[in-house]
Amino acid sequence: MTQAAVRGRQSQTAARYGEDPRWSTPPSGRSSSKALAGALSRPLPAPPIRHRRVLFVTTEIADFIKAGGLGDVSAALPRALKPNYDVRVLMPGYRQLLTSGRPIVHVANLPASHDLPACEIGRLLCDDGLIVYVVLCPELYDRDGNAYGDELGVGWPDNDIRFARLAMAAAEIVNDATLLDWQVELLHLNDWATGLAAGYVRWLGKRYVPSVYTIHNLAYQGVFPIERMPALGVPASAFHIDGVEFHGQLSFMKAGLSYASHVTTVSSNYAQEITTPALGCGLEGLLKKRALEGRLSGLLNGIDDRWDPRTDPHLAPNFGINDWHGKRANIQRVRRMFGLGPSSGPLFAVVSRLVAQKGLDLTIQVADSIVRAGGQLVVIGRGEYAIEQALVEMAALYPGQVGVNIGFDEGEARQIYAGSDFLLMPSRFEPCGLSQLYAQRFGSLPIAHRTGGLADTIQDGINGLLFDDMSLDSYRATVLRAFDLFRATDLFYAMRRAAMAGRLHWRQAVIPYRRLYADLLTETVAHLDQGVTRR
Repeated sequence: MTQAAVRGRQSQTAARYGEDPRWSTPPSGRSSSKALAGALSRPLPAPPIRHRRVLFVTTEIADFIKAGGLGDVSAALPRALKPNYDVRVLMPGYRQLLTSGRPIVHVANLPASHDLPACEIGRLLCDDGLIVYVVLCPELYDRDGNAYGDELGVGWPDNDIRFARLAMAAAEIVNDATLLDWQVELLHLNDWATGLAAGYVRWLGKRYVPSVYTIHNLAYQGVFPIERMPALGVPASAFHIDGVEFHGQLSFMKAGLSYASHVTTVSSNYAQEITTPALGCGLEGLLKKRALEGRLSGLLNGIDDRWDPRTDPHLAPNFGINDWHGKRANIQRVRRMFGLGPSSGPLFAVVSRLVAQKGLDLTIQVADSIVRAGGQLVVIGRGEYAIEQALVEMAALYPGQVGVNIGFDEGEARQIYAGSDFLLMPSRFEPCGLSQLYAQRFGSLPIAHRTGGLADTIQDGINGLLFDDMSLDSYRATVLRAFDLFRATDLFYAMRRAAMAGRLHWRQAVIPYRRLYADLLTETVAHLDQGVTRR
């Protein structure tokens, strides 16, 4: 497969993002040709631009609730698109939104459908004007825990109903142009929990709009027993290889891949990897087909202005490039936070979901090498219980040299990015990764496995360190290489400067999304003009 195939459709409308044509009415009351010529020579007035309307459907947004990188993307991407598109977010009415102190105004009612309960749609306005539509259904969403499970990280047993209700709400908003005082023209869906929305739009069949389906992590697919299809309102006719069927079960993600107009994922390297058996998670055949059709693109994530060590309120003190005194002060602060002893060696950090994907078993095994070489290690995160316990036991083996905090706090995570020398990311696979971008911006050099978005954002020996083989020996050798780099002061600071200066901002990362939206909207108009809808 060629890289061009993975890159997908090239924009034919890169200069147009939905602007209306300019118009003018000749002035009245002037008879002379000279006056008329003068009037026509003046610039024509432009009417207000009506931005095309995009409904961005997600299960997380960092403003209120975040389990991983999807929450950060959902907070940043709609805002980055606002200058060119009227983007509004649709998400479940979790307890965190209901108790945020922000008013939620009722705007619509949706009836029960199959086993999906009736719900309301509320409208919440963020400080910067971003509109969030909230699916209000307390029996499904008003719970302790995170977006997907309880406080122990165990997934809710009714997650199929919870997220089918969200997906059906999106489809109903699309299908009924009078439901809201705002008519959707393009649907942007994110990860497995929203995948059924692309199918519902097809199955309800009342109105077609193009849809983008973004894979943030292919490993989480939302697979449920076939017996759940009637309860969710999934027609039996959709249960086939080109529909929702996946090894005899119902797959929410397969619905998104099958019925969306275009599929994206969050780095160009990962877009190629998921078309192979090694990382395709059983869906590589369908994804390769989408790539060959020009319907699979890898669009790299970015970070926004909130990630700036010069202004971040969580840091003490703030610092910028070449202010290594300020950087060291933050490192000492992190040592105190975790009860570490004084050290002149490097401080390594892990800020991560504690799951097998992240290669934490390898980090536990290299902890001894880090301590013996004169380094220290701090870990923050929450995830699988067995990994949490193994990390706690690791810390107990190295008191004063290794610190572990099971849990997650945004402010503390930012302090660790700013207060570490190296960030450890030995991920087995990584669709994009945001932690390495945050660390780079805050002057911490990532050490990562050369995979997915890590390979796209880290240049070995320039703004971080990469290792090729997902093995303990390869990882340990790269960690020990970091000690040599730390002692090579000039090179270490040069790499730190490159990391802090070379961030990928959403201002750049949003450009391919704008072009993709424009292409899909233009293509849809052409299809409708011909009496054809693309399914």
